Amino acid sequence: MSTRPQKAAGVSAPQTLYRTIRACRICRDEPVGRPLPIEPNPILVLSSTARIVVAGQAPGNLADKTTKPFNDPSGVRLRDWMGIGPEVFYDPSRVAIVPMGFCFPGYDAKGGDLPPRRECRATWHARVMASMPQVELVLAVGLYAQRFHVEGGGGRSLTETVSAWRSVLAGGGRFAPVLPLPHPSWRNNAWLKRNPFFERELLPELRRLVAALIGDVPREEPTSGGDGEP
Repeated sequence: MSTRPQKAAGVSAPQTLYRTIRACRICRDEPVGRPLPIEPNPILVLSSTARIVVAGQAPGNLADKTTKPFNDPSGVRLRDWMGIGPEVFYDPSRVAIVPMGFCFPGYDAKGGDLPPRRECRATWHARVMASMPQVELVLAVGLYAQRFHVEGGGGRSLTETVSAWRSVLAGGGRFAPVLPLPHPSWRNNAWLKRNPFFERELLPELRRLVAALIGDVPREEPTSGGDGEP
C-alpha cells in the first residue's frame, strides 16, 4: 500500500485545478489595484506525482508568448543549478512549477517586470499546494516565493534567507521543506559573486536533493505552464 500523503476530502485533483486556473481572469476582472495590462495567460505546471515544486516569481515575457516555463536564459541557468536537462525539467511527472503570480505582470516604468499579481497568491496558492500532498521539496526562487513558503520568512531579505538555507530547509516550510534560491537571472550575477557560498555549499546540496527526488515515477499527461524573469 502506498505511503504517499493523500489529498484531503474536497481538494481538487491537480489536473482539474489546472484547467480552472487557466481560465482565471481575476487580475483583469476583479483586480487588486490596477488591472493586468495585458490579456491574462496563467502559466503553471501541476502534477499528482512530482516531488519537486519550482516556486518562482511570475512568468516573463517569453514565457507569456510561448506558455512554457523558464523558456529563456534564466531557465537554462536554473536547470544547470538543479543538475537536470530540459527533458526532466519539463516532465510534469517529476517537476511542478507554481510561480507566485501566474500571469506575466507587465513592465514597470524602467522596463523591468512588475511584481507578481497579489490576486494569484490569495486566490489559488493554498489550494494548489493542497492538491499536491506528495511534494517533498519546494525550490523557492526569489523573495516573493520565499516570503510565502518559508515559515516566518516575511521579514528577511533574500540574502538573509538564502544564507540561512540549512535552517530554512530543516524548518519544514508551510507546505513542504523549502530550499531558498536567488533568481537565476543575469541581473543577479553580482549577487552570486558577492556570495560564493551559494555555488560552493548550496548548489551541491540542491543537486543532491533533486537527484534523489526525480527517480522513476509514473508518467502523466502534461499541464503546460511557466515562469520567467523576476
